Amino acid sequence: MRAIGDPGHVAAQSEREPAAAAQPVTVARTVGLYTSAKGRQAAASVLFLSPWGFEEMCTRKLWRILADRFTEIGVASLRFDYPGTGDSLDAVDHGTGLPLWEDSIVAAAAELRRLSGAHRIVLVGHGLGAALAGIVAPRLTDVEAIVMMAPVVEGRSYLRELAAWSKMVDEGLGLKADQRMTGHIAIAGLVMPDQVAAEVKTLALSRLEEPPAPRILVVQRPNQPRDAGIADHFEACGADVGRLPYTGYEDLVSNPSIARQPEALVEKLVNWLGRVAEPFEPTTSVPGLPKEVVLHGKDFIETPLRFGEGDRLFGILCHPLGQRRGATVIQLGTAYDRAAGWGRSSVETARYLASNGVASLRFDAANVGDSPPAPAAPEQVLFADSQVADVRAALDIVKAHDLGPAILAGRCSGAYLAFRGAVADARCKAALVVNPYTYVWDHEEIVDEALRQTARSLEDYRSRALRVETLRRLAAGDIDLARAVLNISKQIGRRLSARSVRLGSLSRQGRIHEAIHADFRILCDRGVPLTILYSGGDVGLHRYRLHFGREGAGMKRYPNVAVEIVPDADHNMSPSFARVLVRDRILQMALKF
Repeated sequence: MRAIGDPGHVAAQSEREPAAAAQPVTVARTVGLYTSAKGRQAAASVLFLSPWGFEEMCTRKLWRILADRFTEIGVASLRFDYPGTGDSLDAVDHGTGLPLWEDSIVAAAAELRRLSGAHRIVLVGHGLGAALAGIVAPRLTDVEAIVMMAPVVEGRSYLRELAAWSKMVDEGLGLKADQRMTGHIAIAGLVMPDQVAAEVKTLALSRLEEPPAPRILVVQRPNQPRDAGIADHFEACGADVGRLPYTGYEDLVSNPSIARQPEALVEKLVNWLGRVAEPFEPTTSVPGLPKEVVLHGKDFIETPLRFGEGDRLFGILCHPLGQRRGATVIQLGTAYDRAAGWGRSSVETARYLASNGVASLRFDAANVGDSPPAPAAPEQVLFADSQVADVRAALDIVKAHDLGPAILAGRCSGAYLAFRGAVADARCKAALVVNPYTYVWDHEEIVDEALRQTARSLEDYRSRALRVETLRRLAAGDIDLARAVLNISKQIGRRLSARSVRLGSLSRQGRIHEAIHADFRILCDRGVPLTILYSGGDVGLHRYRLHFGREGAGMKRYPNVAVEIVPDADHNMSPSFARVLVRDRILQMALKF
């Protein structure tokens, strides 16, 4: 098997010229990211219109990849969060419903024209964003073309599909029936405002009697006749309609942790846009980009910024409005989730900390979300040693803003990185890790396989097997029994092989065991407080017990460490009580300084 750092894992994208993160801007009380054009500029710029919810999390990286590719052909672009989503401000009145989001699109289009100097616009929308493109385009002037990727054609059907999708996500997390969000349109901890959902329900692109743009490209999902139908409709209305198959759609939107980017489709979109957006010479000077942008909230000021060598990382500093106290918290992202966090948990935590006087930084590591890949880094960055450089860059920017001391916090792969960062850099004064899968990565283990096969522990499977709901789903054929058996078999195999830890340095598991304790001793000797939180039955608990004993007796030699088990919580700490507990523990640790 190949180790993570093996050159064979380096992707073709890292061979291109290293890119800086996009330039942060603010528009309509939300955060935008502007990518300027390289070389001779095209006559049109691109405004990205995102999908909503879980789909937005899965496609966030795709938007960054497309923006970086479009700039190579002279096309500037802007992507942004709708009000009340992502990193935007929370104090939003959704009483007007969907027009609130529509107005933000109009404002973003005006800002894009101002920044780029190109007055023609190409709208690129995905899912609900594609539907919004069709609705809002008539309000914009000089819309050259629209790209509709997996468009929401009929709102009522979309909401039904979203409900089914939400149920699958909740079941995958192992949430009990009473822990699921009901009574609202919700998925992955995100709730669509009721007024917006009511408006979305009435959407029907087929009611448009005039094409929203002269050129429309529909990227059609397999086995989705509505996609093909709306392309035919716009063509009948007189638009120049192109069609592309959405190859790789399922691999992209199934899970942000294991999402595969549709590279072949990206190439086709770049080629299509190159034919649509002709070069031009701006007749007016383009205004300079702002050196600093800020969002003002009730208890906080947020500064979106770029940092690291060559401005390669994107993040947001959240400052309290009043007097600052305690340490600054650096929130490390989980897997490939954007810095806003699962269900916006990182945004909520940052603003909660600020309301209590604590500053924080949340950011996307290299090749995650809105941060481009680092030169010569592996394509699979999770659990890779290269991410420690991103932690060092975050500590650097905290120091540059005179916000020390700093502590690290993260969940799952972010917990692993928080632990590794604390060991590697003495500027980290404390760490809080939630559901760490491991503490030292076994390079014989392939990350992609681990992400797919270790979503649940044996204890979790055991507890599920005793539920009446599981028996009903099994009888209905809603459970992939073969996959469950395979996962259980592999976990049993791992547990059996892990017993070789008793052989010490004579076995691979023994050497990992020794390395873990050596790192814990480093933190203990430096007096670095370390808080470890595990959900009851989390998959990482097995490895914790392997190295520290079933009751954690081996942890007694490290007085700087506190361990807490959180019952009735899933791996993502989705229930509200679990989210509150995590952010309270972070606050308590920050206020020790």
